[in-house]
Amino acid sequence: MPIMPNADLQTASAVLMIRPTAFHSNPQTAASNAFQRAPDAVDNKVEQQAAAVQFGGLADALRAAGIEVVIEEDTTDPSTPDSIFPNNWISCHADGRVVLFPMMAPNRRLERRLDIVERLTTVHGFRITEVIDLSGWEEGNKFLESTGSMALDRVSRVAYACLSPRTDLEVLVDFCHRMDFEPLPFLATDRAGVPIYHTNVMMTLGLGYAVICDEAIEDPDQRASVLRRLRESGREIVSITRQQMGKFAGNMLELRSQEGGRVLAMSRRAEACLESSQREILMRHARILTAAIDDIEDSAGGGVRCMLAEIFLPRR
Repeated sequence: MPIMPNADLQTASAVLMIRPTAFHSNPQTAASNAFQRAPDAVDNKVEQQAAAVQFGGLADALRAAGIEVVIEEDTTDPSTPDSIFPNNWISCHADGRVVLFPMMAPNRRLERRLDIVERLTTVHGFRITEVIDLSGWEEGNKFLESTGSMALDRVSRVAYACLSPRTDLEVLVDFCHRMDFEPLPFLATDRAGVPIYHTNVMMTLGLGYAVICDEAIEDPDQRASVLRRLRESGREIVSITRQQMGKFAGNMLELRSQEGGRVLAMSRRAEACLESSQREILMRHARILTAAIDDIEDSAGGGVRCMLAEIFLPRR
């Protein structure tokens, strides 16, 4: 199994999860997220009940694999139907900095909670040196939804970003300037020609590999540039199709267990659609961990990676 230097910089051993209280398909995100089903297609209470069970199954599977899972509870008021996806509003970095991000949907902006940030230190034992708040960009209708909008190569310091209504180039450049990343923006679309709303549904960066729906990058020069940078970083390329992307095969997250082994978390649906050759490559790098979250994927158009906000913060 190939190992890159500074493995702990790329792969977190702890994640933040938000337990939902009123999960359902969000009408404020439907226009920009082609992966989610129509709001009100299923009764909201049914969606919440299914999400609660599937949330617990993923959290249990991660803990059984040796991953530290920090769970915070959602609130019933205000209503935040997408709170189960904290990786869109926060990122936690190894130098102790925490970044808060501008969100497109007004009801998703309510997910940003300083009380959770505070409990990362007072309850969970992490050390925060600075909180950088980028939410002011919302006043100009410019957005960047954290590691939904960006796939971060934390070793080579490159931020890959598929531009969309939720991923603005100007905010991307601001984040990269503050956090010492090089921006690598590109355009990508689904089979209907609709911009892919978040980079993390088409691209996963592991330590020694990258899963990417490169056929979605229609401009040949942009596609070549992205693939070249990935190869230059020492990563083996696992190309997936748009059809596989639609089953969340690009929405994975590599984590590090307490014993030091690497775990690649994905949904059961995503794993089932992989070809044997793709699966074999991934298994050379990490142990595959799956959880059934079909209802969450269908209702909200987000998968396992979306549910996990990595915690790279140092300990107190």
